[in-house]
Amino acid sequence: MKPFKSYRLLSTIPVLVLLVPLTLHAAEPEDIIKYRQNMMRAIGGHTGAAGAIVQGKVDYKNQLADHVRALQALTGDIPALFPKDSDFGDTKAKDGVWSNRAAFEKAAKDAKARIAAFAKAVQGDNQQAIVASYKEMGEGCKNCHKDFRKKED
Repeated sequence: MKPFKSYRLLSTIPVLVLLVPLTLHAAEPEDIIKYRQNMMRAIGGHTGAAGAIVQGKVDYKNQLADHVRALQALTGDIPALFPKDSDFGDTKAKDGVWSNRAAFEKAAKDAKARIAAFAKAVQGDNQQAIVASYKEMGEGCKNCHKDFRKKED
């Protein structure tokens, strides 16, 4: 058994001192809102790009699976993007996101399931199934937006 060497412990102290302030700093609500908006724009971008492929408007079928994987990653936990105290300022989120949390979480879970079904269809390479599941995915997004996102002015 090797003896304990105190210099190993001492060498980790500066690293810990540098990391402690990072762990103590909580995200500001304004930063959370900006992050959420960027995530939603990314989801919209991948959804739009996938739609252009599915509808035959562009010939990038080899990239469809990439967009699906991105959508799955970006929508992994939508409710986490809407934490308590991020319900103010420049946000399109309706109050129901926080006041009717169970319904919001159910809608997000439904959208995630529809994205998973779209991913499965893309793997199957059946164009009819891909088109149908893309439309279903879009309906899931619309359902959540209808109840939990303010309309554009």
